[in-house]
Amino acid sequence: MLFPILDLTEARQTLLRRRSWAQTEYPPALLERVAALFGEPLTPEAAVARILADVQRRGDEALREWSWRIDGVAPEPWQVPLAAQREALARLPADLRTALEQAADRIAAFHRRQPAHSWLHTDPHEGVLGQIVRPLDAVGVYVPGGTAPLPSSLLMAAVIARVAGVRRVIACSPPMRGSGRVTDVILAAAAIAGVDEFYALGGAQAIAAMAFGTETIAPVDKIVGPGGLFVTLAKRQVFGVVGIDGLPGPTETMVIADVTADPERVAADLLAQAEHDVLATAILLTPSRPLAEAVQLAIARRLESLSRAEIIVTSLGSRGGAVLTPDLETAVEAANAFAPEHLCLSVADPWALVPRVRHAGGVFVGEYSFEVLGDYVAGPSHVMPTEGTARWASPLNLEDFIKRISLIALTPAAATELSPIAARLALAEGLDAHAAAAQARL
Repeated sequence: MLFPILDLTEARQTLLRRRSWAQTEYPPALLERVAALFGEPLTPEAAVARILADVQRRGDEALREWSWRIDGVAPEPWQVPLAAQREALARLPADLRTALEQAADRIAAFHRRQPAHSWLHTDPHEGVLGQIVRPLDAVGVYVPGGTAPLPSSLLMAAVIARVAGVRRVIACSPPMRGSGRVTDVILAAAAIAGVDEFYALGGAQAIAAMAFGTETIAPVDKIVGPGGLFVTLAKRQVFGVVGIDGLPGPTETMVIADVTADPERVAADLLAQAEHDVLATAILLTPSRPLAEAVQLAIARRLESLSRAEIIVTSLGSRGGAVLTPDLETAVEAANAFAPEHLCLSVADPWALVPRVRHAGGVFVGEYSFEVLGDYVAGPSHVMPTEGTARWASPLNLEDFIKRISLIALTPAAATELSPIAARLALAEGLDAHAAAAQARL
């Protein structure tokens, strides 16, 4: 069935069960494509490692070759001039330009409210302790292209980097097959966000260029933004050479709804997420079987008019469904265990459930705070933790584009007082030179 209705016990063994990276099973078609590309059977991880090593070793020449082999096009040059970004912005329909600008304004306004400032604590006896907050020097933003180019993802990262004060913001996005160009709407978003350099590059080779640098592309300090499998694997492998925001996987939405929810709206919200990707997850948690059945019918009816119906059918058939829970409290606990990217509360009293939520990338309170608004224009970044990482990770925010430097300026009196403590701890660790350095201040 397209959108099955499961009891909680069954769902915990199937729909709500998380799998680790090590348990990933790749589609045979993907493995066949990798084998054809490399002339031998390789796992996606091994294929990405080979691309990264080649770009690190041969720079621009390797970039050109991999772009041609994978994307079927190798723009020359691959840097898109700032003038071309502005021209793309000028070509946009007026209403689309206005929408992008309004979204950028709201993203910037939201993140300007986030506290991220230096602080100092001064004590006459002890001296000064504190933190110095500094923006990163250079950040690279990956922008998905493919079947659904995402200018919103560019805004959701580059605008925040600018608010944080990052000195150099670059972006990479794959060119369209045939034309070798990046779509106007993505270039226009880059112009609005104030991107310094834009490169028509995609996939693991783009991540390699930003991480290691080439003859024409200077490396960055951190890479952010969502991408497909090869991009995510590449970010995972370059972590340590550069920072990364996380490893965002396919989108996830979990809706908790009660009998008061509008089944048409719930169905619309679930379908909106399922159309992203065949690996997208759209799950309804509800104590109401009548609501679950009404949503099931609404999904089938609405599906007939949607352009990405084939993707939705695959997504909902393998990763979607309704789960019946004894009550709303149990639904929230099931959501906490799953730790979804998006958690939508379509219930009569959503604020009563908010204090119970411990793990989610974003909480959408009530039917009018629906997730699609979060995707584009509410204000918080839509780059959120997936794959259960909301247990410990946060959405992309100002903290991702700054670093904190500890400041220690102790008085001689404080050093004299603290040195015996440091010396004793150093001796307990067997570090005699550490202890001697502390004792030299006595």
